[in-house]
Amino acid sequence: MLEVRSHATMSTPEKLQTRCVIVGGGPAGMMTGYLLARAGVPVAVLEKHGDFNRDFRGDTIHPSTLELMHELGLLDEFLKQPHQQVRELRGVINGQTVPIADFTQLPTRCKFIAFMPQWDFLNFLSSHAKRFLTFQLHMHTEVVDLLIEKERVIGVRAKTPRGEMDVRADLVIGADGRHSTVHTRAGFKLCEFGVPIDALWMRISKKQDDPEQSLGFFRHGKLLVLLDRGDYWQCGFVIPKGGFDEIKARGLPEFQNEITSFAGFLHDRVAELDDWSKIKLLTVQINRLRDWCREGLLCIGDSAHAMSPAGGVGINLAIQDAVATANLLAERLRSGPVAVDALRKVQARREWPTRLIQRVQVFIHHRVTGRMSGSGNSLPFVVRLLQWFPILRQLPARFIGLGPRPEHFRSPTKG
Repeated sequence: MLEVRSHATMSTPEKLQTRCVIVGGGPAGMMTGYLLARAGVPVAVLEKHGDFNRDFRGDTIHPSTLELMHELGLLDEFLKQPHQQVRELRGVINGQTVPIADFTQLPTRCKFIAFMPQWDFLNFLSSHAKRFLTFQLHMHTEVVDLLIEKERVIGVRAKTPRGEMDVRADLVIGADGRHSTVHTRAGFKLCEFGVPIDALWMRISKKQDDPEQSLGFFRHGKLLVLLDRGDYWQCGFVIPKGGFDEIKARGLPEFQNEITSFAGFLHDRVAELDDWSKIKLLTVQINRLRDWCREGLLCIGDSAHAMSPAGGVGINLAIQDAVATANLLAERLRSGPVAVDALRKVQARREWPTRLIQRVQVFIHHRVTGRMSGSGNSLPFVVRLLQWFPILRQLPARFIGLGPRPEHFRSPTKG
């Protein structure tokens, strides 16, 4: 059981003791918390925000994740949540619509990508996690430091609306994203991989007669992505790294015209982007930690490896990390602390697929900003192959939809 002392009677930080504390309530953190609680491990998830409603999160729930939801007995209820099903990813390349990935032949129950706002996914998962007595979710709880004794991490210190709180645990799991406080405070070394692009994110209203969701619009080395959010489009516009200031210097009208040059059907709404404050810069990063763990601490998800938005694979890779973590650690955590050798097994299992995906993303980015979209109005040779030989579309479908080394739920249940 978790014990909390009244802060009103204390001059020192509030205290909380649990078996495992997870920093960050994103996909990696929430899935790990759910799986560990399901296995009977006392776990506390600490999330610095008061809710999950933030823009510019990944919205793609891939077939590999949907398969996990089936294994957990949650799929039927999950699919009742509002979402769009995409069985084929298409791109509009130099004005020509091209099918790129066909998910209908995947060896999974759900042969599609589900587009669902990430806040709905996290609310769904947290509501089910709360059904376990061993699970606690603390919102408005921002971790600011690690508690360390004799080189072992023994917990975290957090800021809450009531004041500071110390959370002691046998294991700390850092799942607090690419700007992780946990991996910074732990002194982990970060390996950066140069990415030549950034992305601008914005909203434009949606009409009923707009085209269906597609992968994106490619032309002459530039890319516009539209994500269907029901009554509006979440738009991502790829730009050269560090090029936002130059775009602003040219002025909003020219930027609006560039958007409509890709997606002409937006011409009557692009004026909604009437202030630069409505256009947010996302700095694209690809990096990973050299070591994901030390005594008492493990990093997973974006905290261990920041991914590019390319393919929307980041959320699903983070969930795969969570499943591997629960599979390898849950039974040991039920009885006490976990040795660092066991934590290294998580990194050993998940580092290879991470490295492979990152290599592919780096390769793609160095082509997207150059010759990937071909010259003039022609299509690049690789894209023409996908047109000529439909069976080849199953290769990107497998890489995007399942990924290398997909995980399956094997951690124990309480019993």
